[in-house]
Amino acid sequence: MNTGIEFDQVWKKFARGERFDSLRDLIPSITARLFSTSQRASLQKKEFWALQDVSFSVGQGDALGIIGPNGSGKSTTLKLLSGILRPDKGSLRVRGRLGALIELGAGFHPDLTGRENIYLNGTILGMKKAEIDAKFDAIVAFSELESFLDTPVKRYSSGMHARLGFSVAVHVDPDVLVIDEVLSVGDYHFQQRCFEKMQEFVRKGTSLVFVSHNMTAISTLCKRAILLQQGRAVCQGSVTDVIQTYHSFYEKETSSEHVEIVGVDVTGHEREDRNIFQPGETVTINVTLKAIEDLRDTHAGIMVHTVDGLCIFVTATSRLCKKRLKLARGEQAIVSFKLDLNLQGGVYLLGFTLTPELEIPGQWLYFNPNIRRLVIQQEYDAQGYAYLNPAADLFVTEMRTND
Repeated sequence: MNTGIEFDQVWKKFARGERFDSLRDLIPSITARLFSTSQRASLQKKEFWALQDVSFSVGQGDALGIIGPNGSGKSTTLKLLSGILRPDKGSLRVRGRLGALIELGAGFHPDLTGRENIYLNGTILGMKKAEIDAKFDAIVAFSELESFLDTPVKRYSSGMHARLGFSVAVHVDPDVLVIDEVLSVGDYHFQQRCFEKMQEFVRKGTSLVFVSHNMTAISTLCKRAILLQQGRAVCQGSVTDVIQTYHSFYEKETSSEHVEIVGVDVTGHEREDRNIFQPGETVTINVTLKAIEDLRDTHAGIMVHTVDGLCIFVTATSRLCKKRLKLARGEQAIVSFKLDLNLQGGVYLLGFTLTPELEIPGQWLYFNPNIRRLVIQQEYDAQGYAYLNPAADLFVTEMRTND
């Protein structure tokens, strides 16, 4: 496989709170860094590793997602790929023309107009003036900023910055496209257009590196992903496995004096535990629990919420089937639920409850609104939460008119 990107055992460090009060202090420091190999390879006072021994490759027509908590090294990776930063150890290679959108306002001068910044940013990305002239109308049309073209970009909103930056980056006709989370500031319509444009580039053979906290976008666009945490690659492989590992960082461990949750798995028709599903897919949820004390006539339930707390569904499922959970102290049981995930694309929280037979509102033997996160892939241009399996037929009827 021909590779567009090779990132080989890369290390990058920064200094905390570094400042110099005079040229007398600054010049020796810069000189030492430029000519001292040992200083670049080891940590000095107040320095820390932003990236530690990170390796990956991206082939032609391949899309790699980079995910991780804030401060994990995602943006540093993109700046290294874009040539803004250089590694302290290791090596990297980007083959072909690079298109990048890694920071709002990067490559723009605030006092220049949108028109002038198109030429400035395009030149920074390696385009000739004649090429920018030929593509100028297409760049403006994609950005939908015709009315603000002669306004200084310091008057632009964050969404307008993203529109202009992405429009220039994709019209470079890149062999390698590097996109950061900045697209999240755009409106829904523009985000969809950007997403479709990135998919088009991948189909044409562009190597794509995409950083985002939007797991739906990552899972739909990318087949592979890498998870960074504190500058290290803690997981790399299929996007399903990497997202599942990432979500495990945030699963809440809720203690209870009545029951302990031993494990949770969610499976589709192939009966393999995973986190990513298609809209409308039927899943089986198995919750393995252990009784800390004797349990008599209890009922297990599930709930589904959005990540911002909106309740989508909640029920004490075992009451519906007129069954009760009875366990002696120390015994284990698997409680199974079956659901049709009739949900639009997004990230959802799966919760679990255990209530007594005589239920008192607000009192549970066990309550955890986040035992797993589920990612529903967005493959259709639709809005809302419910997925209603839309279908349409086009009927063409010959219309006749009387002459």
